[in-house]
Order: sequence, then structure tokens, then C-alpha cells
Amino acid sequence: MASGWAPDSAVQDQIDDSIKDEVSRARARMPSGEGEAFCVECGEEIPEARRRAMPGARTCVACQSELDRHVSTSGYNRRGNKDSQLS
Repeated sequence: MASGWAPDSAVQDQIDDSIKDEVSRARARMPSGEGEAFCVECGEEIPEARRRAMPGARTCVACQSELDRHVSTSGYNRRGNKDSQLS
């Protein structure tokens, strides 16, 4: 149950919006265009199976895994209480 002026579905709306934001962010990071035969990071050949599964791939699995570990996310804090903004 929502409180104040918020409708009953306010919490679910925040969850849905957060999920949509993350999906959009993930799609924006996906490669597009023509892929590479060799990894742009290490120079190793990108296996044919990866190139078929990920059209536009520019890195091998090992290098992409390393790059994914360092992805930082900065999104909107949709939670309304001040405590959620401290972390």
C-alpha cells in the first residue's frame, strides 16, 4: 500500500522503471556493426562460434569477461528515503 499522494502501484512502477533502465543500459553496451576476426584487446582469434552468437563481437571471451568486471553503473536512485542515498 502506498502512502501519501503516491498511487498504490508506485513501488512496482519504480521497480519496473529500474529494470527498464538496466535493460537499456545493457543493450547500449552490446556490440553492433561488423565484428572482428581477432580480439582488439589481446589479438587472439575470436572463435567462429562466438562471432555467430554475438554478431559485432570485438573481443574474445576472456577479454570481454575482464572488461565486464570493470563496468561501473551509475543510475538513478529511485528509492525515496534518504538512507538509500548514503551508499
